[in-house]
Amino acid sequence: MVNFTFVLGNVTLVPSHTDRVDVVTRTILVSLALLFFTLFLYIITILLKVFFSTPDIWETSRYILFAHMLINDTFYLALGNVILVTAMYSVYYPVPVCYILHTLASCSFRVTPYNLAVMSLERYVAICFPMRHLQFCTSKRARSAIVVVWIIGISPNIADFVVVIYSTNVAFYSLYVFCDRSMLVLSPLQNVVRSICNTLSFTLVALIIVFTYIKVMLVARKIGFGGSSALKASKTVMLHAFQLMLCMVSFISTITETYFINYITYLLISNFVMFTCLPRLLSPVIYGIRDEVFRKHIKKLNIIKL
Repeated sequence: MVNFTFVLGNVTLVPSHTDRVDVVTRTILVSLALLFFTLFLYIITILLKVFFSTPDIWETSRYILFAHMLINDTFYLALGNVILVTAMYSVYYPVPVCYILHTLASCSFRVTPYNLAVMSLERYVAICFPMRHLQFCTSKRARSAIVVVWIIGISPNIADFVVVIYSTNVAFYSLYVFCDRSMLVLSPLQNVVRSICNTLSFTLVALIIVFTYIKVMLVARKIGFGGSSALKASKTVMLHAFQLMLCMVSFISTITETYFINYITYLLISNFVMFTCLPRLLSPVIYGIRDEVFRKHIKKLNIIKL
């Protein structure tokens, strides 16, 4: 990521955006990002309304995990939009506020693939151990799994915080900075911790999804007919893998922003739309509107024609 200059006292250095075409382009791209978020918010509002107003859905482990994914993705996109818009218009934050925003965003980012892994495991138990599914996959255990997912997700941030504490002096926290993550990297150890955690996280999640897909597909082939629940579950797990791939594609943004630094303004927005908004826009479509239970209840609302 590009290093923007932070400010101390009354000195302010602001990235130049004097070209009118540049301003218009930035405005269009920011509007597009906000449009994506508004569309996403509209769809998940409908899905969450169905979830919280239907007891049978509200107490089902599968849908508890799905609702958590929607809420987490909404939280992540909201933070992302705040950081993006303020960055595009050169808003400076106190260091503690900027650090909190990026900490919450990075934690929420990691929680998404963890949640996908838990959802895949739930489908694995449902298909491979149907007689024990109700025993293993209770609503209480689903909520416990969500707590564990967040504890794991925030652990790298705790390690990062410890490094920051030992790498800075008190004066740093009184600064106002351009809220880019690079401004908060004060030690090479932070990047090492981040890289290791991301690599281990996505590798482990990928292995879990591949394992569950293979197991579910074996059951589907053994049953041997197209309308089986096992076959539907295998498609769901495959969609989990597809969304994980889209999440991993977001790491391309770091590469593009490094080698095309002269177009950093456009890249920040386009990467956010393509690699952050788009994968999460697929969540409600893939797992909500596609689901027969949700489809039935959405039709009753007479909001979306399915």
